[in-house]
Amino acid sequence: NLDGFIDFVEFMVVYYVMADGSPEEVLLKIFRIFDMNSDGVISKKELSRLVKDMYGLIKSESPNTESKEIISKSAFAEMDKDTDGKITTEEFISACLGQEELSRILALKCVDIFVQDD
Repeated sequence: NLDGFIDFVEFMVVYYVMADGSPEEVLLKIFRIFDMNSDGVISKKELSRLVKDMYGLIKSESPNTESKEIISKSAFAEMDKDTDGKITTEEFISACLGQEELSRILALKCVDIFVQDD
């Protein structure tokens, strides 16, 4: 509802959506979360905000992690294969499924938040 907070119902909706599907389907769902303005692409600003919001989780598991700015810039460069300044769905999924380190880390952190192993 864009109030700046995630209430229980919003959390459960995201959990339900994230808990089902093939890797490509789950990554498409993650892409939609990262695409904050729903314009079909992830901008540098959207990725920077995401990294800023997730940085504590990334840093807690890897204390020697680079700064937020370096992670954001590097992840964007990994994903934006055609260097047009925006990340498409195809670029995002390809980077996350491929060997692109920062892209995989961001996607996995998002999955970790919503899908906990029992």
